[in-house]
Amino acid sequence: MLDFLSQERALIAAFIIFALFISLGFSIYVGVKQSALRAKDEVFGDPERTKGGWYWALCGISALLLIWFYFSWGIGRAYFPDAGNEMCQSAKIDEAISPITAALPMKSRYYKSTTLVVRNVEQLADIEARLPVDAFSTAEQRRLLTVIDQTRTIISAFSNPENQNPESFASLERIAVDLDRVTAQINAGYQGMQPSAKALSQPKWGVAEEEIPLLPMTAKGVLFDLAAGEIKEISKAFLKLRNKSDEADQLIIKTKADIAGLKEAIRQSTGDDRIDKLRAAYVKSVERIYKRVDDGTIFPADALNTVNASVTQLYQAVESAKGSLSFVETVFFPGQGVVKSKTICSEQGPGRWLPKPTDVVATFGKLANPDVESGGGYKGTTLLWWKWLPVADVVAFLIPDGLVDILPGDYARHQPDGSFVPNYKDKLLAVAQGDIWLGSIPMLDGHIWDSLFRVIVAMGFGILLGVPLGIYMGVSRFFRSFFDPLIELYRPVPPLAWAPLILTIFGIRDDGKIFLLFMVAFAIMVISARTGASGTQLSKIRASHSLGATDRQILRYVILPNAMPEILTGIRIAIGVCWGTLVAAEMLAGTTGVGFIENVARTVSDYELIWVTILIMGVLGLIFDLVMRWVISKTIPWRGKG
Repeated sequence: MLDFLSQERALIAAFIIFALFISLGFSIYVGVKQSALRAKDEVFGDPERTKGGWYWALCGISALLLIWFYFSWGIGRAYFPDAGNEMCQSAKIDEAISPITAALPMKSRYYKSTTLVVRNVEQLADIEARLPVDAFSTAEQRRLLTVIDQTRTIISAFSNPENQNPESFASLERIAVDLDRVTAQINAGYQGMQPSAKALSQPKWGVAEEEIPLLPMTAKGVLFDLAAGEIKEISKAFLKLRNKSDEADQLIIKTKADIAGLKEAIRQSTGDDRIDKLRAAYVKSVERIYKRVDDGTIFPADALNTVNASVTQLYQAVESAKGSLSFVETVFFPGQGVVKSKTICSEQGPGRWLPKPTDVVATFGKLANPDVESGGGYKGTTLLWWKWLPVADVVAFLIPDGLVDILPGDYARHQPDGSFVPNYKDKLLAVAQGDIWLGSIPMLDGHIWDSLFRVIVAMGFGILLGVPLGIYMGVSRFFRSFFDPLIELYRPVPPLAWAPLILTIFGIRDDGKIFLLFMVAFAIMVISARTGASGTQLSKIRASHSLGATDRQILRYVILPNAMPEILTGIRIAIGVCWGTLVAAEMLAGTTGVGFIENVARTVSDYELIWVTILIMGVLGLIFDLVMRWVISKTIPWRGKG
């Protein structure tokens, strides 16, 4: 069943997208209707006015998912499943003809020859102005200037159409004729063409590691694939073309000999290492420019006009052959489109880094599979499952070994006969270290649980220690004055600034991450509780005193209830900050957890897995927040109604 869902993810996405459009329209209709009905009964600013509104939640979720489907190319793949393969075949033409278009004013504003001429002439002028006269003799300076002038003349000779050999013109004409022949084949259409059986047996788009099938799976794709094969051969011939000029050839021979003479001269040491290095570097710079112009890749300005016209006609033929594909590509595949490189076709634009929702679900399904042996989970650990946990491990986690050390008496020693009889302290140490069997209990396990466990434990300690301290800081001058500088000293420091130090001290095990999260939660809870306690209305406190209430009663029945809204809000904030800090800590050092998965996925650019971890973190954060909302509604129902 799961294999079928994975293979047919595009078809499933089509139904989901259709349902999302219906839900979007329905929610807008209900929302507008409800707003009109309640317009006279609701007052702006009333908290009750914000309750309900499930239809607007449905509207927001539907709109967000539709945007995700669109920009991830999910809509395009769902309703035009063959478009990706046809775009791949079209991209093959772009790849095949790229050596030719690189020399034409298509992907840039100028012919490549023009760019080479301008750049080399400017560099010759610059290097001539930087001639180190103190490093060369007068005769050597003249020889260097001669080489520079001859290089300029070579550029001029190649640029002058009167110096171009007729064979060069003929070679360029043959390239243009061959391109026109391919254009005619494309204009002839793809009637009668059929994809091969091998091509049709390829996995569907997005199912396999090779995301877009490479072989053509439609008649139109076969046409583009055949044209790309022929264009590739034409491009090979074009790359071998050289501008032949008798005048330039003579200058090249002479300049090469002059440079060889200069290189021989600089081999003789002047006795000054700095001068010798300067001479060698300058001659090398002159030779470098010469070698860029002696290979005949500079053509006269109008020499490639026929080739340029042929390429333009070829692209017009390709656009015409695309037909409706051009519209589909423009509207439903935002971004650059598909690019062919080496042996793969890859999506560009948002389709590259924004995986499709169905692909993310498929990746999550693979991670959620508890059968690690069959490829489930991640790096040998399940995503979220259960296991039998020895009770002794829980006891060992809760009882520090140091508690046993401070008990009276010594640990047992071995006897003269070599036997060892443990005493009560040895037995307690065995309990504290989890070395005895106390049975097993079912316990959650996996990457998600490891992350949840770290957050829950850290939050528990943060609330347990932070709330009482914050309350007393709000009512006691001593507690406030003594602890406030300590709290405010480390609270503004970003948690990740502490992470390297804490992880270095504790290592990569859970205790280091829990302590880091505890530091985050503790500061937030102290500030929240202190703010709530110090914000208690003085009239309530004086009224309590006048009624004979003790300090303990005032703290229990007046200050604490008054501080509860701030405390619970602080818990909500602390959970969010702890969750973000935990993921960062797991990325820095960890072998399990959601952050660990994302870190590994980042190193291999697995965008689908990265988005899975982002969604997992978002969903867990939402669950935490919903739980806190429920707790707040049950604990302080009077908030906002006073």
